[in-house]
Amino acid sequence: MIKTSICELLDIKYPIFQGGMAWIADGRLAAAVSNSGGLGIIAAMNAGTDYLKEQIRIARQITNKPFGVNVMLMSPHADEISDIIIEEKIPVVVTGAGNPSKYMKKWIEAGIMVIPVVASVAMAKLVERSGACAVIAEGGESGGHVGDLTTMSLVPQVCDAVSIPVIAAGGIADGRGVCAAFMLGAQGVQLGTRFLVAKECSVHQVYKDKILKATDISTIITGKRLGHPVRSLKTPFSKEYFKKEYSSISDDELEAMGAGALRLAAVAGDEKRGCFLAGQIAGMVKKEQTADEIISEIFEETELILNGAYKWVK
Repeated sequence: MIKTSICELLDIKYPIFQGGMAWIADGRLAAAVSNSGGLGIIAAMNAGTDYLKEQIRIARQITNKPFGVNVMLMSPHADEISDIIIEEKIPVVVTGAGNPSKYMKKWIEAGIMVIPVVASVAMAKLVERSGACAVIAEGGESGGHVGDLTTMSLVPQVCDAVSIPVIAAGGIADGRGVCAAFMLGAQGVQLGTRFLVAKECSVHQVYKDKILKATDISTIITGKRLGHPVRSLKTPFSKEYFKKEYSSISDDELEAMGAGALRLAAVAGDEKRGCFLAGQIAGMVKKEQTADEIISEIFEETELILNGAYKWVK
């Protein structure tokens, strides 16, 4: 069985995280992933404290394994959420969409392990100095908010720059991706898009069907003009947004155009007005499975490839 320092650090069976996807990564999915040997993560997203408390309660009813909470630092509720995490004694916090330094001291003092998502070497160094126990280096192949660097370029540079473990994210869907991440120096992986079609994932079936039908060229990046690019599936909404982004529309109008679009996709399955976030590996995801089947299959593939690696080289 494949084990790395991440497994020992977090007391998990496999070095795999489930991404903290807004409106998708709820208590039920996080618990299923944790029960299957990975680290399940609940997305706090833009919701208030009542939502997070409820999802934590749901997860704890289903699992006694460790799980984490993803804090979106741009959320207007981030201050309150940071306190709830301490009150609820969550063992792991994953952060995204910003610099978590203002919260890290109190989280670390409360015994919480902090693992920020980073898209650059500079941010990785900064959070290491602030006490992060690991970092998630996320390449632009991923779904949702993305940076400029690809996973192939970002991960080895982050691994060279910090002394804490690095988890690779972006463009990983199977054992080949896990093997590649290990070869780049990572000690674990984070997957989002593949867990979208987990049977325990409560996202709307329309969303799942779009992932299952996706091809290698099914995603698009929008939002560069506003400074926060997002990768999603090509849909009527994303195509229209892309067109408006390069028109004379004001930034405020453009911002308003995207308000609530992810919820319309994930909860309502609105094919016209919804924004269906997904990574470039959506075209590799071809079947619905349980979280346990997904994780077991990925690491069976990983072991098989690593054990036979020399057949590819002379």
